[in-house]
Amino acid sequence: MDQVPSSPQDAQSLPTCYRHPDRETGIRCTRCERPICPECMVSASVGFQCPECVRGGSGTGHAPSASAPRTLAGGTVAADPRLLTKILIGVNLLLFLVQQAVGDTFEDRFDLIGRAWDPELGSSLQGVAEGQWYRLVTSMFLHGSVTHILFNMLSLWWIGGPLEAALGRARYLTLYFVSGLAGSALTYLLAAPNQPSLGASGAIFGLFGATGVLMRRLRYDMRPLIILLVINLIFTFSPMFNIAWEAHVGGLVGGVLIGYAMVHAPRERRALIQYGACALVLAAVVIMTVIRTAQLT
Repeated sequence: MDQVPSSPQDAQSLPTCYRHPDRETGIRCTRCERPICPECMVSASVGFQCPECVRGGSGTGHAPSASAPRTLAGGTVAADPRLLTKILIGVNLLLFLVQQAVGDTFEDRFDLIGRAWDPELGSSLQGVAEGQWYRLVTSMFLHGSVTHILFNMLSLWWIGGPLEAALGRARYLTLYFVSGLAGSALTYLLAAPNQPSLGASGAIFGLFGATGVLMRRLRYDMRPLIILLVINLIFTFSPMFNIAWEAHVGGLVGGVLIGYAMVHAPRERRALIQYGACALVLAAVVIMTVIRTAQLT
């Protein structure tokens, strides 16, 4: 039996997810009609369903095993929806400890640099242009200071966890790495060849972009995300901070493109469109890398 709200304020409040009572939501399971949050939503042919209804095969005529729970983007619903986010944070923290223990030699060998002499690494030229393409990836896991890694890891936890739950592990990890590579490639293309760059910011800005697309898809209030993004961009372009803006912009653009494909792809061609978009961004990464290498060699 429906309850009449006791005041206009109560009438405007949203119900809370039946699996996560601390989260308000305007979405309900199309089978049981219980309110569900983005982490619990399973994409269906019409609307969204909760994991319990999908696991039980309610109204499908199929065994429960034939109805594997799916996320909004078509990924498998995991028991721990933040597992990859935790692993990524752990890897970043571990490598930061290695940086502190080994010193500048470790950082110089794996940060992103186009082409330059480095006396610490011998008399030969170093950089991506010298065939050290691995720097495009390894630089995504290095940080220059405690403040740098603290800010990035807090952002990764706050943005990455809900996004991982909404996309599924495979799509989330693909988004993270391809966005990070887009940031690295744009930095390599536009920054001075002897300017080193490092940090997970490119990948994290990719998560920002995809989160914005997801929130718009779910018709959530985007003002908090926009405010946070604007603040980050102000820091990015401020001359007071030595920040590789190219990584932020490249990651953000890559994240928006991939995120749009992830959450808007039609169900019947979902995987083709999603991973096709990732392939296009990767192709852009390769093209930027080849062009810059030709310029520097």
